[in-house]
Amino acid sequence: MKTVTLEDAKAFPIWRRPVTLLFLMAAAMPLAFATWSALLNNFVIERAGFTGVEIGWLHTVREIPGFLAIGVILIIAVMREQWLALMSLTTLGAATAVTAWFPTYGGILMVTLISSIGFHYYETVNQSLQLQWLPKDKAPEALGWIVAVGSGASLLSYGLLVATWDVFNLSYNTVYLISGGACVLIAVYCMFAFPQFEAPNPQLKKMVLRKRYWLYYALQFMSGARRQIFVVFAAFMMVERFGFQVHQVSALLLINFLVNMGFAPLMGKAVARFGERNALIFEYVGLICVFMAYGGIYWFGWGVALAAALYILDHLFFALAFAMKTYFQKIADPADIAPTAAVAFTINHIAAVFLPAFLGYLWIATPGGVFLLAAAMAATSLALALMIPRHPEPGRETIFARPRLPAAAE
Repeated sequence: MKTVTLEDAKAFPIWRRPVTLLFLMAAAMPLAFATWSALLNNFVIERAGFTGVEIGWLHTVREIPGFLAIGVILIIAVMREQWLALMSLTTLGAATAVTAWFPTYGGILMVTLISSIGFHYYETVNQSLQLQWLPKDKAPEALGWIVAVGSGASLLSYGLLVATWDVFNLSYNTVYLISGGACVLIAVYCMFAFPQFEAPNPQLKKMVLRKRYWLYYALQFMSGARRQIFVVFAAFMMVERFGFQVHQVSALLLINFLVNMGFAPLMGKAVARFGERNALIFEYVGLICVFMAYGGIYWFGWGVALAAALYILDHLFFALAFAMKTYFQKIADPADIAPTAAVAFTINHIAAVFLPAFLGYLWIATPGGVFLLAAAMAATSLALALMIPRHPEPGRETIFARPRLPAAAE
């Protein structure tokens, strides 16, 4: 396949440029993953009789490939990142398509593991490609639009579920086949429609751990630990405590992504204007309040309307997480982006490997305690965000660092 530089690609028609590929991949992934997520809790409860314990173990298995994302460094030594991203999307879509064929505890764990390999390897490489292909001055706004495109694809998935699930009496198998198949088709199209884009800075093909990136690593670790509580238990709560059906869960997620479509580009502009430090501080303060309110639902019996509103706010605050990407882009040696994306993704999933299973048992004892722990994690993230400089750059990675040249990296 033909290889072209990013500079040469500027002369291409818009439909063959790198940013268009990023948009298409951003749309393909949610078609499979968002549909899988929307149906998951109802599917495992109805077909396999899952409780909080089983759902915790399921998400622990799902996060193992994220923990092993560092293996991307070995793969990109023999395969281009762009090709790996598209192969990973194909794996995600294919595994999602056959999910309903395995309605047992062991079967669900197996197909989830395969789809998770595709999802996590795609996310690792996609983050690297975004930071390599997008100029620093335009990255926050471009990432905001990419989030909006992904939200639009999720909106399409959930909108179709809400509109057709009851009307056409759809089965889990039908929906999984259509959504996973659509992801595969888009990935295959991208393989043939786009050339291989060559970034100006060759990427290191070995593991990179630098002391000056420590704050970025810490933020990634806390983000992964905190996110697991939301991903695993927020939606599970809506089904288990309030008895939400598939179309109701889908409607809630539809509202989420409709809001994100409108606000994500604005968030990109806000990050560009106010900086990563202020954006992340705003996110973490908001998440502390949201998680404390989640706990109140169990401690004080607050109702379903508040739970639904918190779920929407939760998604909105998490959308600001791309500020971490642009923070790293500003402090990184350009050659470090790909290997550090893999290392950061592994760090992000350290807690994810054991936390869901542990929290599954805590959920049985005190569901409110799970969300109290999440609030404490958000508070820790807030403390870390306060260490980000207003204008981060190489040599100025934290408020404690003195400016120096990038070549002095440890």
